Amino acid sequence: MVLEKIQKENDIKKLNAEELKELAEEIRQFLIEKISRTGGHLASNLGVVELTMALHLTFDLPGDKLIWDVGHQAYTHKLLTGRKGGFDDLRKYGGMSGFPKRKESDCDAFDTGHSSTSISAGLGYVEARELLHEKHSVVSVIGDGSLTGGMAYEALNNAARLKSNFIIVLNDNNMSISENVGGMSRYLNGLRTAQAYHDLKKGVEDTLKKIPVKGESIVNQVRKTKSGIKQLFVPGMFFEDMGITYLGPVDGHDVRKLVKILGEAKRVDHAVLVHVITRKGKGYAPAEENPSRFHGTAPFDVATGEAKEKSGRDSYTDVFSKVLTDAARTDEKVVAITAAMADGTGLSRFARRFPGRFFDVGIAEEHAMTFAAGLAAGGMKPVFAVYSSFLQRAYDQLIHDVCLQNLPVFIAVDRAGLVGSDGETHQGLFDLSFLSMIPNMTVISPKNRWEMADMVRFAVDFPYPIALRYPRGDAYEGMRRFRAPVEYGKSEVLYEEDGIAVLFVGHMAELADQVRRELKDTGYACSLVNARFVKPLDTKMLEELEKDHSLLVTIEENVLTGGFGEQVLDYVARAKLDMKVRCIGIPDDYVEHGNVDVLRREVGLDKDTIVKQIITDYLTMGKE
Repeated sequence: MVLEKIQKENDIKKLNAEELKELAEEIRQFLIEKISRTGGHLASNLGVVELTMALHLTFDLPGDKLIWDVGHQAYTHKLLTGRKGGFDDLRKYGGMSGFPKRKESDCDAFDTGHSSTSISAGLGYVEARELLHEKHSVVSVIGDGSLTGGMAYEALNNAARLKSNFIIVLNDNNMSISENVGGMSRYLNGLRTAQAYHDLKKGVEDTLKKIPVKGESIVNQVRKTKSGIKQLFVPGMFFEDMGITYLGPVDGHDVRKLVKILGEAKRVDHAVLVHVITRKGKGYAPAEENPSRFHGTAPFDVATGEAKEKSGRDSYTDVFSKVLTDAARTDEKVVAITAAMADGTGLSRFARRFPGRFFDVGIAEEHAMTFAAGLAAGGMKPVFAVYSSFLQRAYDQLIHDVCLQNLPVFIAVDRAGLVGSDGETHQGLFDLSFLSMIPNMTVISPKNRWEMADMVRFAVDFPYPIALRYPRGDAYEGMRRFRAPVEYGKSEVLYEEDGIAVLFVGHMAELADQVRRELKDTGYACSLVNARFVKPLDTKMLEELEKDHSLLVTIEENVLTGGFGEQVLDYVARAKLDMKVRCIGIPDDYVEHGNVDVLRREVGLDKDTIVKQIITDYLTMGKE
């Protein structure tokens, strides 16, 4: 196998042309086989095999700096830098990350996980290089979907002022996670048809050259002008107009052509953009036919492309999708917004049923939030469904454009808590903290699928800003008999005893119930309370609990700093309630990738650890 010859970075340079062709095929087969077992990002990686090979043939790593936007397409890069052995434990706890990690390899120049960041990071590398009088190349790879993010344009605006080389590779596969939308997508669609432009340009050049004596000089003069022949035939020439040299488009699956154009880019003494056309999922028919399905996939059967395990149960996202679509049937003011995540957030159902009331703004969470505020101010009922990790990007807009004006925007916070294999950049561990500190914000979280449905209905009609927080995965189907109506600011007492009271947030219901059962089996009485509302805090319930309880335990899948537990602790202290409070949640740290159950044990958010802590606290208080 040719792949066996790649033991470290730059080994690819030792291969001949025929071996390079074999290597591309071997890489694809390797990725399909491994990801079918471990799960991971498949389609995006299959699409950049030749591009990655060309980058490694053209540049010298780790001296030259290669920065991947988002980073989920860096598997071939990891193979070419000697990390083949790590794929058996890809995205497992303690194993290799599915994203670039500086601590994992010197060839990973920058940790990434969110989109539209690579140009900014690359520009920083370039300016550092110049200040330190160094000579290495800096290359930022960004996808066409990421160009809908405003941060990319802020960086391009700054990059246009550079007086030294900076290479931006635009990986254009006409796909983000959802179908690309907006003006930039239309613009790139025009560039994708540029073979006609190339043919026309060549025809014009050939015709001009035939002019006696002055033909050649005319062609050279046109080339020197800022407009150039491109300007005549490609509308806008967006990048050129900004002062960034545009090269391409080039076939992203032709290594020879890619190496040639990247070599040309290295010689430019300012910012240059290389436009590369790739096919997402190339080489594996199911991924080519359905790239969104294979963007991030669970383990699957290679022959059919079907997932190996299907629970058959509705996820929290499924419940949200169904109930929201039902609500929209009877209320024409309900509109839905996504930032390029229609499938992931469950809004595809809504989009099919109400296309005129569905808005995919592309990878642009900041815009989505203020757009929602505008819709609300205009009399609509906007629902913005977004992953917890990506909601962080719209924080300023949430404060100033939604909550300051107290507008009725419903934020459906999906993938809250530990999400597992995608790791630090995707864990939803901060939302309870950063949402709870904003005036006018209401934060709720359901204990099971039925409460999820009730809370969606509650949030749709809520006349002020509200965030509904729920996790990835199957909706919990326990505690069905507890279904009190959702009342503003009211928690739900499930079991009322004395001594110890456990208060849990949302999907910690199953864990909290296990803790209570274990305590009961060990001989301790225990009340169980479903917080429901993280903000506002149900202070009356806390005051009631003081009468019969000496130890209050809060359980949440959120960082402890600023979370639900700290709010409870603060109120108990300020109100001078005679109870000890034990806050259980995520330590003040980032949580790496891995199976969620494994991660919970690692951070102490599992039944055995919690029960042991509670009993220790209770005994310490002299309440045996």
